[in-house]
Amino acid sequence: MTLCVRASKAFTSGQCRTFSFKVRFLHSFSSSVQRFCPSVTSNAPIITENDYGHLIFNTIEEEPWAFSNKKWVSNQFQAVVIDRELFSRVLYMIRGKPRIALRFFRWVETQPGYKPSDIAFCVILEILVDSNLMSSAYWVMERVISAEMHVIVDVLINRYMNSGVSVKLLNLVLWVYTKKSMVEQCLLVFDKMMRNGLLPDVKNCNRVLRVLRDNHLVVKAREIYEVMGESGIKPTIVTYNTMLDSFCKEGDVPKALELLTEMQTRGCFPNTVTYNVLINGLSKKGELEKAKGLIGEMLKSGLQVSAHTYNPLIFGYCSKGLLDEAIDAGEEMAMTGASPTVATYNTCIYGLCRWGRMSDARQQLSDMLKRNLTPDIVSYNSLIHGYCRLGNIGEAFMLLDELRCRNLVPTVVTYNTLIDGLCKLGELDFAQKLKVEMINRGILPDVFTYTILVNGSCKKGNLAMANQFFIEMLHRGLVPDRFAYTTRIVGELRLGDMARAFSLQEEMLSKGFPPDLITYNIFVHGLCKLGNLEEASELLQKMLHDGFVPDLVTYTSIIHAHFEIGHLRKGREIFYDMLSKGISPNVVTYTVLIHAHAGQGRLELAFMYFSEMQEKAVMPNVITYNALLNGLCKARRMDQAYSVFAEMEEKGIHPNKYTYTILINENCGIGNWQEALRLYRQMLGRKILPDSCTHSALLKQLNKDYKVYAGQFLDSLILTSEHSGKS
Repeated sequence: MTLCVRASKAFTSGQCRTFSFKVRFLHSFSSSVQRFCPSVTSNAPIITENDYGHLIFNTIEEEPWAFSNKKWVSNQFQAVVIDRELFSRVLYMIRGKPRIALRFFRWVETQPGYKPSDIAFCVILEILVDSNLMSSAYWVMERVISAEMHVIVDVLINRYMNSGVSVKLLNLVLWVYTKKSMVEQCLLVFDKMMRNGLLPDVKNCNRVLRVLRDNHLVVKAREIYEVMGESGIKPTIVTYNTMLDSFCKEGDVPKALELLTEMQTRGCFPNTVTYNVLINGLSKKGELEKAKGLIGEMLKSGLQVSAHTYNPLIFGYCSKGLLDEAIDAGEEMAMTGASPTVATYNTCIYGLCRWGRMSDARQQLSDMLKRNLTPDIVSYNSLIHGYCRLGNIGEAFMLLDELRCRNLVPTVVTYNTLIDGLCKLGELDFAQKLKVEMINRGILPDVFTYTILVNGSCKKGNLAMANQFFIEMLHRGLVPDRFAYTTRIVGELRLGDMARAFSLQEEMLSKGFPPDLITYNIFVHGLCKLGNLEEASELLQKMLHDGFVPDLVTYTSIIHAHFEIGHLRKGREIFYDMLSKGISPNVVTYTVLIHAHAGQGRLELAFMYFSEMQEKAVMPNVITYNALLNGLCKARRMDQAYSVFAEMEEKGIHPNKYTYTILINENCGIGNWQEALRLYRQMLGRKILPDSCTHSALLKQLNKDYKVYAGQFLDSLILTSEHSGKS
């Protein structure tokens, strides 16, 4: 066996000199002994590498535990430890017993005075590969990489060893690099191997593709995949799945589907992983019917479906508000034998809470428990968030108690959600107490906690308290982020203090937060709300000058401001200018348009925008319908108003107290008391609580005597409703 490697000095200097050794090196061992052991006289017997080989074998025979760990010590091998060349020759001499050679190598590495040797690494690696001890060779190669002896790649590429051994060792190098996610080194070794005709095995190619995928280097992964094909390396199912996942993660689902076709054409049939990857990619892109179709294909092919198959689809349905479809998918999943996981239920709970269907969300929690699945803190945080969004803070706190009973520990997210819920209800004192309780329980507030409290204080008009929370945040060593600053700016703008708002923006800039599109939008919106359209237009020009392109929020704010002062034509001009720039309106934009035109009696235009939004797949919400109802009621087109009300309910959009107040108000206005009271009863029956505006609408046309009577009648209605609700 011949091993040709670079000398150590050549490695470190970058020169290309090489030297060969078989059993003997160029330097005699006696010179080594004299160099490292000056006490030995020239008349002393010369100890050769053969002698050391026999000594190693004899030592192990006498002491089986010899060389097993660094605690075993012998001065007989001191020269071998400190002389790199001698160490390499001794390893070569004992190559016939590779396990002993590895054991001796490991022991020498742990001894004082040892310095890593590229030559010794090459010798032991060749010994191990020749003996097919690949797992041991992998361990040694990890040591090579840890010692940063990357130049070993050049030794292997230049074939100073047997080419078969070189390829095996290069594959080991590549494997170690991929395991450590050393992207540049992976690509360097792969490129050198391909250019020199030393083809890596397909498993290593797949590992390289995975590293590139995980580092979002899809273009480079595609290049590697193409080079594999050109070089005759046949892709496996793992290759295809990795590339499909890369495309899907980058959002290039069409390319993934194209690769699926190519894969099937080449006779490589998709497996469960293939389908799961594609279903995940399609679901994230919102192509839910295609994703569902692939699940059908899986079932027809006899492939096993699982929670990994269905969860992305369920999440996609929830994201689009298709909650019944999400629940149906969960039921279908159970019917196919795939067991829902906590993540499955959490996805449904989150979606249902997001869209306000709290009773259904609670049912999901119950179903989870029936399946002996234990809800986690995410389950409860979603439910708490859902109740807080609806203003049902009492139910949210009951859930806090429940999660503690289940030995779950509330997180900072749990407390932030509850504090936010209290702030939205104006309960700042309770929010402050909850923050104190949170600290007492060992959960430290974060930037979001204080930002929520600052925002709550601003909404209450208590800027002194907002400032106090902001200072407390700084004292706790928390660094305000962009959101914390913009929250304060919004508060100042809400109260009309433009000077203070711009001052905060300057402070924000000095802290390393230059204005972004959101910051500009906040100022534009604030100025528009204050009626300062001229200043808003100037700021818009500055925004353009700074390289920011106005977005939907910018345009909607300006359109709304023009409508507020009665400039309908100007508002429409800005709307069409927005469309010409390729910006698509959303439900808020259309609702602003419908509200303005319906309110001014321009019902034809209001209905035109109502139809247009649905043609563009922008679904109206309860606020949109209320805007239409308000316009129709003002025009006393009651038949059409009831038709819109019916359509709203048919589409699953639940009326709120404003819907009923609009209808009650107009029925009272035209003297239709029976209908007004019927609507009021229906409102109470649906657990929709009236407010002072509802009652004012009911009572405004009555004289004093009738008001007393009507008030008593309404009280009896409310009491009856409450009693029936409890029974």
